[in-house]
Amino acid sequence: MKVRMPFGRVAFFVAAFFFSLVALTPLGLAISWLGLDARGLAAREAQGSVWLGALKEAQLGPAPIGDVSARFHSLRLFIGQARVSLARADETQPFEGSATVSRHGFGFDDATGHLRLGALLAPLPINAIQLENVSIGFASGLCSRAEGRVRAMASGDVGGMSLSSGLAGNASCAGDAALLPLAGQSGMEQLNIRLFADGRYRAELLVRSQDAALGQRLVAAGFTAGNGGFTRVVDGRF
Repeated sequence: MKVRMPFGRVAFFVAAFFFSLVALTPLGLAISWLGLDARGLAAREAQGSVWLGALKEAQLGPAPIGDVSARFHSLRLFIGQARVSLARADETQPFEGSATVSRHGFGFDDATGHLRLGALLAPLPINAIQLENVSIGFASGLCSRAEGRVRAMASGDVGGMSLSSGLAGNASCAGDAALLPLAGQSGMEQLNIRLFADGRYRAELLVRSQDAALGQRLVAAGFTAGNGGFTRVVDGRF
């Protein structure tokens, strides 16, 4: 006697089987398989599975995000995407967001929270950024999406001019780069940070001032005088 199982039920069990295999995959192995580590997501240690895991001392590029919980969105694998959600349960400086990788692109989505930059933009005194629903993505080497509010915080001054009030602006695409155009409250300072698909970044701080004494201090601090003001450029790679 043969028992025929309806096709829909067979498909369900097959899907459930493969879903279980994916859900039990170790988190660290999945990050390596999907190339997220090559895109800047790193950690000292990965614990648990893709269904519910944790990253110890995680980093996005050189920016530390600390200990975070991590969970893959398994269903996105069926549309050719790998997305992992990250969350830091810190009462004073929480962070959450997602990293997404596909065949032709990658990006970070819905990032909200505080990121310490360390010496990433040195010698510029920018030591942290605050993200509000920031999404940045690249496809085929070009910026494909960039949105959300970014605020940069400084730990010191530039040529004796304080940047303690910070600089802020909205992310956008500018050619092949994602652009963070951040302006100071006084209108004198403009910090443009460009992020590229190959991991390069460029930070350009422009100070507009007619103050001769300030100009001398800025030149002594490594700025270059030009028609638009005084500029200092920092290039690097994640």
